[in-house]
Amino acid sequence: MPKLSVKDVDVSNRKVLVRVDFNVPTEEKDGRVSITDDTRIRETLPTIQDLLGRKASVILMAHFGRPKGAPVPKYSLKPVAERLAELLEAPVQFSPETIGEIAEQRVKSLQPGEVLLLENVRFHNDEEANAPAFAKALARLGDVYVNDAFGAAHRAHASTAGVADHVTVAATGLLMEKELKYLQGELASPAKPFVVILGGSKVSDKIGVIKALMEKADTFLIGGAMAYTFYRALGIPTGNSRVEKDKVDLAHEILALAKEKGVKFMLPVDNIETQEIKAGTTTARNTQRLTTERGIADGYEAVDIGRETIELYRKEIAGAQTILWNGPVGIFEIPDFATGTVSLARALAESDATTIIGGGDSVTAVKQAGLADRMTFISTGGGASLELLEGKVLPGVAALHDQD
Repeated sequence: MPKLSVKDVDVSNRKVLVRVDFNVPTEEKDGRVSITDDTRIRETLPTIQDLLGRKASVILMAHFGRPKGAPVPKYSLKPVAERLAELLEAPVQFSPETIGEIAEQRVKSLQPGEVLLLENVRFHNDEEANAPAFAKALARLGDVYVNDAFGAAHRAHASTAGVADHVTVAATGLLMEKELKYLQGELASPAKPFVVILGGSKVSDKIGVIKALMEKADTFLIGGAMAYTFYRALGIPTGNSRVEKDKVDLAHEILALAKEKGVKFMLPVDNIETQEIKAGTTTARNTQRLTTERGIADGYEAVDIGRETIELYRKEIAGAQTILWNGPVGIFEIPDFATGTVSLARALAESDATTIIGGGDSVTAVKQAGLADRMTFISTGGGASLELLEGKVLPGVAALHDQD
């Protein structure tokens, strides 16, 4: 059943408790914490502004970092409140407590059209334990509950799932709605050809996604360190490249499944290999086309897809109608090993396909390439994206009320 949307809820003069994902990257300098990427804050603005425009009092709750159930000053959300105020161009009040007397007083005095951010929900052990008493205490702060934190929707915590059991209205926010539209709706029966690009380091991280998408995809383009576990399964030498030795049988199983389903499962035919994983290394080189006799050289590690692979993958991308990308195809954080990832990002930007970037490092890579605005949709959830693509039920979504 489709979930109730915040658009369908009367919020005028009501207190709306909104779970957002403000787990943003920060750096500490001279004792001051500054936010280095405010994307997750910006992505919540449509929901917040919609509620404010409809005269709701908006109470925001979020987690930040891993404070392990106790207050840790560097994980306070106060700097986030300051940045949110700048983005909204309006004051954002802050409660130094998540629940309790101070939080309740600040909520009570909150007027329609005003915003309050509560302190980090993970300053309480009861949050991750999904303790009913903590969930009830949160629910008391609002008349309506809205979950807009897709990046945390795979967690069955008090603020993402438990709180919904103690409110009369529990709806999706606009960001949550958009995430579900693309990662669930668009991919239910994608326009074909449907190309899936998978990278990252581990086959084991992506096995559920591969098996689920094998039913829909026409082509898989594999990159990143996970490719070398498949090499091992095929008997191609892997040199010093990272291989999940205990997943070689699994790689065999996936290759056999692709053959059975008639799905094109493409592995790199050449790579950039190096003896040193560092910028400016003099040992990096493009391998020749791989065979079972000639693979990654002894003493070398593959760190990016090679030139011939880039061209092969670009052709597949150019002919696609739907493309899903999860995981970089090289160690893109080092410019010398980012060519493959950036080249594929450009190919997606130039294609006429619906392009969906499924969270995690592939999002960072697309942004670094300056191409984020040329993608159809970029997910804010790493783990949540993967679980949804696997077909798993996300607790933070399941807890919300169904549309009538």
